[in-house]
Amino acid sequence: MDVKNLNEVAPFTTKDGSEIRELLAHRNSAIRNQSLAEARLPVGGATQEHFHPRAEEIYYITHGTGKMRIENETCVVKVGDAIAIPPGTKHKLWNTGGEVLRLLCCCAPAYEHSDTVITEA
Repeated sequence: MDVKNLNEVAPFTTKDGSEIRELLAHRNSAIRNQSLAEARLPVGGATQEHFHPRAEEIYYITHGTGKMRIENETCVVKVGDAIAIPPGTKHKLWNTGGEVLRLLCCCAPAYEHSDTVITEA
């Protein structure tokens, strides 16, 4: 049985600059076709704009508030919001609140640095 506790998973930095804790993926469990991680952005922080040629993502905001841009659309995001990010779409997330922005990220197929294309300097 694969059970991972968020407080026991070591963080790492993704290619877009997010600090994540990968809870379940092919690297640490029996899961083969997706990944689940928690990402954290500090107050005033942001990811680099990027896209994933293969993976689709779902972001689910658990703490804080932010601004999300997907292609040319921007909106405010808050606790309880789920955000669909289709493969190949440029996206960027900013923490606009007064606390660490925390979100769950589900990627299918699983997150890989090699499937991340940075689109800003």
